[in-house]
Amino acid sequence: MPMLRDREGPEGPESALPARRLSELAEQAVRCTTACCGAGATVFDGGDELPTAVTHPDLAGLVSVQLRSGDGPIPVAQERGRPVDAKDLLHDDRWPEYRALALDSGVRASVTLPFRRSGLTLTISLFSFRPHALDDAVCGPAQALGDLATAGLVRDRRYRAALTELDHLGEALRTRPVVDQACGIIMHVLSCDADQAFALLRRISQRSNRKLTGVATALVRTKGKGLEAELATLAE
Repeated sequence: MPMLRDREGPEGPESALPARRLSELAEQAVRCTTACCGAGATVFDGGDELPTAVTHPDLAGLVSVQLRSGDGPIPVAQERGRPVDAKDLLHDDRWPEYRALALDSGVRASVTLPFRRSGLTLTISLFSFRPHALDDAVCGPAQALGDLATAGLVRDRRYRAALTELDHLGEALRTRPVVDQACGIIMHVLSCDADQAFALLRRISQRSNRKLTGVATALVRTKGKGLEAELATLAE
């Protein structure tokens, strides 16, 4: 059974990174597992999206039917955190919809390996045309691949979170001067301290559903003129 290469092309946005990693992982799992005709991989981190990858289009249905119905080796492995195997689907009456679709595709055996770390769950599903062909897969190279891939995805997620935090800090540093100026104007108009001025600025932002920096910029631009009464009312 031929395997699909990652078709996403050159480096795209970071949001596509898990999909690329999963595609590579699925292909590597097939190459290192004896009698494996194809593989699929999923990753779940508690969000709405569930990135998936398969090595052949025919396997996409086997993965999607499980995720859609919540019934099959993948959901069970995600819930229990332990490998789930189907040694011979011809004689396995679990998961009827998944079983029927697998047999229709010629798949007789499958095993799903789950990997959990830092709130993230990754699964590798291996498929075979022959019954009992994947009995040793739980202790095979795919296990090591899954461990490495999970660690990599967690590291990537932490790196992206750090970049986001840096962006927020940078934005805060860029906007701090105008916020300070606006607070100074409020302090002058109302004869209040810095904490009270900032709290009032935040209250204006929340009530007007505008960003704090936008409110501060408008206040600095007018130098507070004509707003004395409104500021005094809000401060009450």
